[in-house]
Amino acid sequence: MILDVVIEDSRWGGLALKQQATVAVEATLSLLGYGDEDWEVTVLGCDDARIAELNAEFREKAKATNVLSWPAQALGAEEDGGAPTAPEMDFMGDAALGDIAISYDTCMAEASDAGRDPLHHVCHLLVHGTLHLLGYDHIRDGDATVMETLEVEILGKLGIPDPYILQDGS
Repeated sequence: MILDVVIEDSRWGGLALKQQATVAVEATLSLLGYGDEDWEVTVLGCDDARIAELNAEFREKAKATNVLSWPAQALGAEEDGGAPTAPEMDFMGDAALGDIAISYDTCMAEASDAGRDPLHHVCHLLVHGTLHLLGYDHIRDGDATVMETLEVEILGKLGIPDPYILQDGS
């Protein structure tokens, strides 16, 4: 795996974003059987203002969000709940999977509101973003179930509790 981490907001330094991204992306690629290739991923650690700009530009939603992903290849499943197409290297041997942007402000607010460990929440969002790069999505119900199941499995292998279960167990 080739990981490029660009930190625009210095607060990410306190959360070791590069290490978090390495763990999350490697775990995701490994579980899905893509761990042996030098797939390329770029992660941008930014703030709410920057991610709101990106969200407005690319999704026409002028508001901050936690994580955005730009897959290098269109891999989405044709049928709801189906498996995405496997990524391929291009004819030049380029193994780019895509880019992920993650906002410090929104991530920390969400972690605090949910009573979750901030590092666990960041890891979850990086796994989530990586799954998007691999063609997984959550727009259709079946696809959402597949994606959430994978997130829980990957995070579990990293010792991170299921993010879809409330802290009080319900």
